[in-house]
Amino acid sequence: MMTIAEQHAKHARPRLIIAGTGSGAGKTTVTLGLMKALDERGLRVQGFKCGPDYIDPTYHTAVTGRPSRNLDAWMTSPEYVRNTFVQAADGQDISIIEGVMGLYDGKDPLSNTGSTAEIATVTQTPVILVVDVRSMARSAAAIVLGFQQLEPELNIAGVIVNRCGSSGHYQIVKKAIEQMCDIPVVGWLKREEDMSIPERHLGLVPAIERGELDPLFQRAADALREGTDLDLLLKIAGKAPPLETRSLVYELEEQQLSDDEQRSEPKHPSEQERSQQNQQSEQSQQDQKDQQEKNEHQEHQERLSDQQQHAQARPVIAVARDAAFNFYYPDNLELLEEAGAQLTYFSPIAGEGIPADADSIYLGGGFPEEFAEAIATNRLFLEGLREAACQHMPLFAECGGYMVLAESLTDRQGVTFNMAGIVPAHVQMQTKRAALGYREASAVQDSFLLEKGDTLRGHEFHYSTMTYHDTDTIPYAYETKGMRGLKSEGYNSGHILAGYTHVHLGSNPGAAHRWVEHCRMYRQSKQKEVE
Repeated sequence: MMTIAEQHAKHARPRLIIAGTGSGAGKTTVTLGLMKALDERGLRVQGFKCGPDYIDPTYHTAVTGRPSRNLDAWMTSPEYVRNTFVQAADGQDISIIEGVMGLYDGKDPLSNTGSTAEIATVTQTPVILVVDVRSMARSAAAIVLGFQQLEPELNIAGVIVNRCGSSGHYQIVKKAIEQMCDIPVVGWLKREEDMSIPERHLGLVPAIERGELDPLFQRAADALREGTDLDLLLKIAGKAPPLETRSLVYELEEQQLSDDEQRSEPKHPSEQERSQQNQQSEQSQQDQKDQQEKNEHQEHQERLSDQQQHAQARPVIAVARDAAFNFYYPDNLELLEEAGAQLTYFSPIAGEGIPADADSIYLGGGFPEEFAEAIATNRLFLEGLREAACQHMPLFAECGGYMVLAESLTDRQGVTFNMAGIVPAHVQMQTKRAALGYREASAVQDSFLLEKGDTLRGHEFHYSTMTYHDTDTIPYAYETKGMRGLKSEGYNSGHILAGYTHVHLGSNPGAAHRWVEHCRMYRQSKQKEVE
């Protein structure tokens, strides 16, 4: 029988959340250094990011070699977050979750909604608090104590102090924090300006993909190893309680039933019964073997036939994916596949056009302004978009993809490039951020993704503005709700849905099924035309 300890060990998932006292405290540097240091120890590290973010997960993936996942209990739900975490953490040695902003900062100043603290609670994960201790000594203890007392049930299990002036400075703040807060200070980082992660300028992801930040990741790992007790961090991570989803609980119950059956005492047949059983076995053994082989062959053929029919029935969604278009939640892509779509990827900046077998197009966010010339000169891509629009193919575009559907795009240097010309508007880049924050997007009218009134949750983050020629007749896609109230946003012509809002399909999985169903209908209409 599997003991309770063995059951817990089976579903134990060592994990830590690296949280900060605020933005700029150093949690990204600590996270990446820790991931790199543990990876170099030979551990399989799985990265996660709290909140709606594409840049930090790209860092994590570059360091660990494994796709990082977003965890957001406002855009999705606590149950969705737990399932996402459990599935991605399964089989890994340790999971490192990077927080967002300060530990308690989120969507609502009066609660933990959308905060790192909420994710820590939902996933029952120990928190390592990163504190910037420049120009302070015992005051550092007051900061940590305040964070502990705001949510006493939250497991703040350790502290890493950042930007210490010297080892002597470190010892002062360490003693003060440990005396007043009764938790260990597990390490420290020196005050080194060149250790800072670059600002999130709009060429950062391509730089990561080119490996230009690898030396920075290595310096962060070296600094963590020098000043941090990695063994203690691993011990804290290992104390995280087993995290079970409903499926895991069911698995344990099934295992318990199996163990109970094995414990029950078997009946021992008599000598005569054994002789009769042996004779019957010898008579039927070959027949059973022949029948089994026949059944297996038939099942194999049926599976092959089903797989072939299923593959043929799966509509194809063409996803633009390269340095210009790379802001996709893995969940969105997976939900589309689970809904029955087959995804195929292409690179507009590499000169590729829309795949010939596409039944839909997905243009994600990213940095089209950084590659505007390459996009503008890719006639296959732009003409393919126009042709798809004329054929009423379902076309979904977010943020950067939305910009490419416009008539033109002017970059920060004032150079204007022609784009697809599907959306009757002009895009202007600016140095000032145009929008940032959570959005609840309600459909203004029916589309292939949503029925009128249906909602999706997501976020906005962009440095461009979209100016329409005729502001009185814009066929808006969404009415979005954010901290500043309601506004109309995006473009919807029924088969073309575009906007600045990055949506998370996990907030309304039915939207993925609706999209795929419209792709299937489009495919059938194409086949009828051929016939």
